[in-house]
Amino acid sequence: MECHYCDADADIVVEKDGIRVGVCEDHFREQMEELADSEWMNDLEEELDIDRAE
Repeated sequence: MECHYCDADADIVVEKDGIRVGVCEDHFREQMEELADSEWMNDLEEELDIDRAE
């Protein structure tokens, strides 16, 4: 399977409701960085009361 964003081989593939999507490691990291910086993630961390040691 190819990455959803480029022609590289997918390193990570997820499936939900019969739909499979793959991403390469670079695009996976890029998406995780965007999520980490999002307000949605901050709200989720507060809701779950997550304390990260940095």
